[in-house]
Amino acid sequence: MVPRYHCTNGLAVLLTVAGACAREAPIVEVKGECAAAYRAQLCTWARMQESTVVAVGLTVPIASIENAPGDQQMVWPPPKVATLRMPESARLQAGLTELTVFWEAHGHPPGPYLTPHFDFHFFAIPPAERSAIDCADKTKPSVLPVGYTIPDVILPPALAEMAGGSPLIGLCVAQMGMHSLLTAELESTATFRGSMVIGYYHGRPIFIEPMLTRSLLLEKRSFDLPIPSIPGMTGAYPRTFQAEFDAQQQVYHFVFSDFSPDA
Repeated sequence: MVPRYHCTNGLAVLLTVAGACAREAPIVEVKGECAAAYRAQLCTWARMQESTVVAVGLTVPIASIENAPGDQQMVWPPPKVATLRMPESARLQAGLTELTVFWEAHGHPPGPYLTPHFDFHFFAIPPAERSAIDCADKTKPSVLPVGYTIPDVILPPALAEMAGGSPLIGLCVAQMGMHSLLTAELESTATFRGSMVIGYYHGRPIFIEPMLTRSLLLEKRSFDLPIPSIPGMTGAYPRTFQAEFDAQQQVYHFVFSDFSPDA
């Protein structure tokens, strides 16, 4: 990557050479894992400036969105499209360890989310801990982000039978956890387009999930989603999410940045 430079003008002082520029360290992209998804490759990465993480994310070719099947068999728990580890630097400084991707061809309950969409779960716990989630623990967090709710969801009869009963307490799914959703969306009669979901298990936050409709992604335009302040999140976590569309490469870059712990 081409280094970026910054020049500062001022009065000449000792050891200053007129017109000299102080060179900034370049931002270098560190590759993570890649995985096949609908005849395309999803890839994780981290952007580093020397030893500091400035962004982490995922590259999603538009082909993987276009090629997702329009129908799929109803199974429980939902099958993963891909599982990818984040680069080590992202795990240490950005708090994100692993990504699981799901395609919901018909959406899922509750009502506003019954539309084709992708779920991108960025976890903040070790993969083994994520794999062990069985939803036996019904503990909900004592405090949620402002404007969020953890619903108990009534399932359709066929799905309830596969899931072992209904309702789903806290919208908990095995190997994922509970899902907290925007209260305004839950109370709306409109179909959602894109939302930031915050996930929990054992009463503590464990993932950040951009949940994005296929129709939104097929618009091939950049957009962002707000990340709320997350009470109880351990260590630094991203405060900004942007989906940057590269028209030349025909890919999205999902970019998390501005990492900091809660005060």
